[in-house]
Amino acid sequence: MLELIRQPWHWSTAGILIGLIVPLLLILGNKSFGISANLRHICAACFPADISFFKYDWKKEIWNIFFAVGIILGGFLAVTFLHDPEQVKVAPTLVSDLAQFGIDDYTNQVPNQLFNWHSLLTIKGFLFIVVGGFLVGFGTRYAGGCTSGHAISGLANLQWPSLVATICFMIGGFISSNLIVPFLLKL
Repeated sequence: MLELIRQPWHWSTAGILIGLIVPLLLILGNKSFGISANLRHICAACFPADISFFKYDWKKEIWNIFFAVGIILGGFLAVTFLHDPEQVKVAPTLVSDLAQFGIDDYTNQVPNQLFNWHSLLTIKGFLFIVVGGFLVGFGTRYAGGCTSGHAISGLANLQWPSLVATICFMIGGFISSNLIVPFLLKL
C-alpha cells in the first residue's frame, strides 16, 4: 500500500477530490471553504478582545481549523514517510528557461538558489520572500479570501465577488509569471 501511495498520481485525482468538497460542504450546511479564514478563526479563539471583527461564533468554523491542521500534518507525514530522494521532476522547457537565470538545483520543492536563509539577505531574495509574502497576505485580506476560497467554494456558490477575485488572481498570476518574476530573476 505504501508503494502505491508513493507513486505519482494523475493530476485529475486532486481535481475530483476538490470537486467533491463543495457538494459535501453544502450537504453539511457550510458554504465557505478556504484556508486564509483560519487566521481570523484562530485570532477570535485566542484573543477575544473587544474587536468587532473577531466577535462571532468561531466554533462553527472549527472544522476549517482542523482541515488546516490536517494539511500541515499531511505535509509532515508526506515528507517523513513518502519522501522521494530523487530530484523534483521539472518539465525540460522550464529547466532550460530557469537555467538562463542560474537555477539548476531541484533537490527541494522550491529552487535552493532562490529560497534559502542566505538569499533572504539579498535584494532578490528579500523581494521574493518578504515582499512577495506580504503581497500574498495583503492580497488575501483585500480580496476577502484566498484562491481556494474564491475559486472553489465562491464560484460554486455563484458569488459575483468570487468571480471577480478569481479573474484578478488569474490576471495577476499571468503578469507575475511572465513579466515580474523574469525581471526579478535577472537582478
